Amino acid sequence: MTEKKKDRRLLLAGVFLIAGALVTVGIASMLMSIFERRAEAENPYFRVAELSETTYDAAVWGQNFPLQYEGWRNTAEFPADEQVPQEATADDPRTAKTHSKLANDPRLVNMWQGYAFSVEYNEPRGHAYMLEDQRLVKRVQDPFKQPGACLNCHTSLPEVVDALGDGDRAKGWAEMNKMPYHEAAEFAKHPVSCIDCHDPETMQLRVTRPAFEEGIKEYKAGQGVANYDVNTMATPQEMRTFVCAQCHVEYYFKGEEKTLTFPWDKGLTADDALAYYDEVGFSDFTHKLTGADVVKAQHPDYETFSQGVHANSGVTCADCHMPYKREGAAKVTDHQVASPMRSDEQINASCLTCHSTTEQEMKDRVARIHDTYEQTKNVAFDAFTALLYDIEAATKDGTPADRVDAARAYQRKAQFFMDYVVSENSRGFHAPQYTNRLLNDVTDASRRGQMALKGVTYEPAGPAESVPQGTFPVPLAPNKQG
Repeated sequence: MTEKKKDRRLLLAGVFLIAGALVTVGIASMLMSIFERRAEAENPYFRVAELSETTYDAAVWGQNFPLQYEGWRNTAEFPADEQVPQEATADDPRTAKTHSKLANDPRLVNMWQGYAFSVEYNEPRGHAYMLEDQRLVKRVQDPFKQPGACLNCHTSLPEVVDALGDGDRAKGWAEMNKMPYHEAAEFAKHPVSCIDCHDPETMQLRVTRPAFEEGIKEYKAGQGVANYDVNTMATPQEMRTFVCAQCHVEYYFKGEEKTLTFPWDKGLTADDALAYYDEVGFSDFTHKLTGADVVKAQHPDYETFSQGVHANSGVTCADCHMPYKREGAAKVTDHQVASPMRSDEQINASCLTCHSTTEQEMKDRVARIHDTYEQTKNVAFDAFTALLYDIEAATKDGTPADRVDAARAYQRKAQFFMDYVVSENSRGFHAPQYTNRLLNDVTDASRRGQMALKGVTYEPAGPAESVPQGTFPVPLAPNKQG
C-alpha cells in the first residue's frame, strides 16, 4: 500500500469520525431541546415564591409566573392619542387622563342630570389604573356620598374584605359595602390582581365576588338548576367568561346595607333587569329636569355578550381579550387584557383562530358594526333628549299631572335602555342585533312619552294587518296603512 493511499484512508477515517461526532452532538442537542420543551410544557412554572390566600401583590405571583405578570403589567400602557395632559397636583398626581365622554357627547350630561355621572365620566384605562382612576374621579368626591360597595370592581377584593372581616371574607364584604367609600378605600392597596381570579394553590380559575356567586345562582335557579355553585359546578371554559363577569356587569346597591346585587332573577336581558327594578321599586335617582325616578345602568358587558353569536357559539371573554400565545413549548394566556382590535398580531391570535379571513377584513367588519351602532344610537339619543326637554316643559306649562306621570314612565324605560347601551363597552359589537333592538325601543319609548304628554296612547307596534281597525289614534307609517 502506497503512502498516498494510507494518507487518504486516514483522512477519510478522520472525516467520518468528525462527521459522526457532529451527528452525535446534533442528535444529543436535539434530544436535549426536546426534553427541555417537554419539561416546559409539563412544568409551566417554577415555584420561586410561596403563594397563599394572603398573597395579594401581583409582583409576588410574578416570580412564579413572569410571562403572565408581564402581560398584566402591560395593561398600564397608555397610548399617546388617548391621553389628555394635565398638571399634577397634590390632590391628583396624574399627568394625564383619558378623554371625557361627557365632553364628547353632552347628551350624556342631560341623561344623568341630578346624578354623579353628570359631573365626570371618562374613557376607561387599562386594569392597572382601575383603583387610581376611581379614587380620583369626581364622582366619589364631595358632595357625593358613595358607598364602599363601589370598590368591588376596582380593587383586589380579597385584600380589603380580609382586613375588614379579620379573615372572614363574607363578614368583610358586608362591612365594606355599607362603609363610606373613602373609609373603605383606605384598605385597598392594589387594583385587581392574580388572587382575584386564581386559586393560589391550584392556579385554577375561580370567582371571588359574592355578588356574582349569588347572581349566577339566582339566574341558574330560573333555568331549573337549584343551588348552583359557580366554583364547583362551572366548566373550565365557562370560567374563562365568569371571572370577567364578576365585574363587567349591571348591578345595584340593595337596601340600607348597600349590598352589591346583580338583577338577574328574571334573566340577563335589559328587559329582565328593568322588570326586576320595577318589581322591587328601585331607582338610583330622581332626574333633575323631569322629576322621573330612574335607574343608572352600569357596564353590562357580560349580559350583552350573552345575547350575541359569540357567546352562543361557546366563545369566552378570554378567547378574544386574553388569547393564548406560545412561549417556547408553553401555551400561556396573554394577560394584557384589551381589545383584540389593537393590533394585527392580536387579531390573528384571537379572531383568526376561527375566522378564515384577513386582519383587514376583520377590522372592516368591526367598523361596519360600529358605524351602524353609532347611527342607530344617535337617532335614539336625539329622540330621548327631545323627550327630556318636553317633560321638563310640561312640568311648567300646566300639562295635566297624569300625562306627565305617563311620560315619566316612558322616560324610565327609554333612559335605562339608552344608558344600558352606551355604558356597555363594545359599541354594539358584543351583540349587534340585540343592541340595535334596544336602541329602537329607546326611540319608540321616547316618542310614546311625547305623545303621552298630548294625551295620546297607542298599542305596541306590530304588523298593520294584526291590529284591529281604529286601535291607533295616530297614523301608522305610510307602508303600514291600509
